[in-house]
Amino acid sequence: MSTTVTDEQIQALAATAKPFSLVLLRWTAERTMDGADATELEHQRRMVSLRADGVIVVLCPVGSDDLAGVAIMIGPVEEAAEIMAGDPCVLAGMMTYEVHSCHGFPGDAVPA
Repeated sequence: MSTTVTDEQIQALAATAKPFSLVLLRWTAERTMDGADATELEHQRRMVSLRADGVIVVLCPVGSDDLAGVAIMIGPVEEAAEIMAGDPCVLAGMMTYEVHSCHGFPGDAVPA
């Protein structure tokens, strides 16, 4: 670490924290079921649409046999869970999801 951070800087940053919901999507054994490609495409379309609508602020597909992706959503955990319960891959049993409460800071972003 090359940057010195004071206690006051930490406290000031913490005071700006805003609540978000962190969604973890995991593949199940049903990932390879008949029709999986079409269902996954509908999942992708829905997630990108939620991103375009500002519901998802960070969308990160993951290239893993277990973890399918991570999303950070605006809104409480209950709302994020309700949204994810209607996901095509979740409904088809191809994915499961976990939703966790988290906090983020204004100005944080994934580099372009």
